[in-house]
Amino acid sequence: ASTAPGKKITARLKRTLPVRGPQAPTLSELMRWYCLNTNTHGCRRIVVSRGRLRRLLWILLTLSAVGLILWQCAELLMNYYSASVSVTVQFQKLPFPAVTICNINPYKYSAMKEYLSELDKETKKALETFYGFSEGKSKVRRSVDEWNSTGSDFFQQIPLLKVEDFSRTATELLTGQKRKIEGSVFHKDSSIVNSGDSNDIIGFQLCDANNSSECALYTFSSGVNAIQEWYKLHYMNIMAQIPLETKEKLSYSADDLLLTCFFDGLSCDKRHFTRFHHPLHGNCYTFNSGENGTILSTSTGGSEYGLQVVLYIDEADYNPFLVTSTGAKIIVHDQNEYPFIEDIGTEIETAAATSIGMHFTRSRKLSKPYSDCTETGADIPVENLYNKSYSLQICLHSCFQKAMVDSCGCAQYAQPLPAGAEYCNYKKNPNWMYCYYRLHEKFVKEQLGCQQICKDACSFKEWALTTSIAQWPSTVSEDWMLRVLSWDKGQKLNKKLNKTDLANLMVFYKDLNERFISENPANTLVILLSNFGGQLGLWMSCSVVCVIEIVEVFFIDSLSIVMRRQWQKAKKWWNNRKRGSSGKAPQASDVERQGHDNPVCIDEDLPTFTTALRLPLPQDSPLPRTPPPNYSTLRLETAFTEQLPDTLELGQH
Repeated sequence: ASTAPGKKITARLKRTLPVRGPQAPTLSELMRWYCLNTNTHGCRRIVVSRGRLRRLLWILLTLSAVGLILWQCAELLMNYYSASVSVTVQFQKLPFPAVTICNINPYKYSAMKEYLSELDKETKKALETFYGFSEGKSKVRRSVDEWNSTGSDFFQQIPLLKVEDFSRTATELLTGQKRKIEGSVFHKDSSIVNSGDSNDIIGFQLCDANNSSECALYTFSSGVNAIQEWYKLHYMNIMAQIPLETKEKLSYSADDLLLTCFFDGLSCDKRHFTRFHHPLHGNCYTFNSGENGTILSTSTGGSEYGLQVVLYIDEADYNPFLVTSTGAKIIVHDQNEYPFIEDIGTEIETAAATSIGMHFTRSRKLSKPYSDCTETGADIPVENLYNKSYSLQICLHSCFQKAMVDSCGCAQYAQPLPAGAEYCNYKKNPNWMYCYYRLHEKFVKEQLGCQQICKDACSFKEWALTTSIAQWPSTVSEDWMLRVLSWDKGQKLNKKLNKTDLANLMVFYKDLNERFISENPANTLVILLSNFGGQLGLWMSCSVVCVIEIVEVFFIDSLSIVMRRQWQKAKKWWNNRKRGSSGKAPQASDVERQGHDNPVCIDEDLPTFTTALRLPLPQDSPLPRTPPPNYSTLRLETAFTEQLPDTLELGQH
């Protein structure tokens, strides 16, 4: 019976004693408790300082220290994601790269004349009409077939035009008819070679086959550029309809292109070259392609220990409208890379010896979060159409080809075919030219999104090239050298070789120093945490335990106080609503019963005199006083007139 009053008094103390610490009922009390008990000296000085000025100064100093900590920690985080570049140079035996060689003229013109006769005839008419001249007999290298009408209608639909001062009227070069210009005008001034009249601008107009009012006029201030662009446009139409096997026969074979070959001082032949067909350059040949599983290497630098080849160019069989330069194109690349010879190829002159010295460099960048590069390209949402290792160029070309198929319904001739697609030609896709030019315009202006999607590769190999050119063969050796080469090769060609048909190429390592450029994290996690600790100790005399304390008080405890207050408000509102519905008025005792646990009495022991003294007095109650004695209680005979039952039991015992 004696424990029941003790529990009631303990509960009473828990409800009435002031609450401090993490269980404080308000945020202000929690903050005051934190400032008095924390290890950070600035917060404590804010509370215990006397005088408003001194307290204000401590507030400003503490806030400044917090701001400096945040600023320094932000700098540390930014430096954590930075990388340092290191360069390592090693002298060792180096693998020789793949060297791809193409003739600038993709196909033998003598073999292509039956396919290009209509286009060549149309081009000659345009030259004669605009410039007033025709091919002389001395310039005629070959004859073309007679004009036929299989493609003339299409050439008339997209003729060459002459525009004066960007007016909205143009004159067809062949027929002289006037044509009204619809749509936009795109001027491509990329040459200083102009026609005789500076006001004359040549170009061609492309219109949407489904909507004749949607047109675009492409003009050139140079007649050379205009005629070449117009020629290439129709040339791709024609080549897209020729089967691949036929095109490989129309181009140069390895026997046609290669006269002599030496590598590392030893003789080589066409068996060391691998053929692949390029849409714009015809048959190209790659030395040391690695397809047979073997990659050649060299242990000595210098021109005598590299690749030396003599190429037969056959200038007389060049297409006069498609190419305007003579020679070959080469590109040095890794065995797993696609040779983009049309983009970064190096041109080799005829009647000259071209020496190309190489420096080999391997580079590796850190991926996210240090840089926005990709390891293998698997995270890029663009299909690789080239069946080679990922590169930025492969991604850009594949992205454009995919957009071409989606927008125009066919694939552009200069790039690989996606699955299920076919190359564009005017017979099956009469609208592809207009669609291609508008799409290419968006690609150049970075409006297709390809430049935003595609990323650089994190790892790549690079061969820095140094080119030098010398006259070859020399005047004193020209006679006997051409005789020997004619004896070796001329029997198949049935004609005497000319030095303008030959090109000498040497590709070699200038030295065997392999340069490896790599990125490494400038900071590690251990260094970052050490720097954080230094900043916290310098500005706030704080440690990791202090940081945990801040997280506990400012996030966990503060959130619990806010949630508790909201819960009490919601509970009070619910109780008032229930009383309102039942018609019962709230009683004062209900308010007195509301309270919360006090951590002062955390056990079940009876309250002591010290804890009782800490009880606050009610605000509306007067101070307690000692009551006057009641002397009538001293009279036992009147106070206890009847004996209590429990005393009777004691008396009987």
